[in-house]
Amino acid sequence: MTEEQQISSLYERMYTAMIAKDEAVLREVHAEDFVLVHMTGMHQNREQYIRAIMDGTLNYYSAETEDLQISVNGDEATLRGRSRVNAAVFGGGRHTWRLELLFRLRKERGAWRFTRSEASTY
Repeated sequence: MTEEQQISSLYERMYTAMIAKDEAVLREVHAEDFVLVHMTGMHQNREQYIRAIMDGTLNYYSAETEDLQISVNGDEATLRGRSRVNAAVFGGGRHTWRLELLFRLRKERGAWRFTRSEASTY
């Protein structure tokens, strides 16, 4: 499997884990120093982000990937993923969002991990 295929698979595993509220996989795919920057500018570290998924602050129901752009440079990479995501977040109603996530990744002990994500719409 190429580096790009590994990263694409990681993106799909992340969404599957978000929907299933699978804490173990969420911890596996996100580096310990992971930071999510929401559309509002709010920052969450890995623990805050996973806790928000697990406690229902962030609820994900489905994700349909429309476009992935991946660039690998040694043990670092970037991924821009565009997906239609059905979610209810921060007490709001359930909606389908055209969500773009710009990720930074790092290869740790032979496996890719997300280190940063910046969310926006497209």
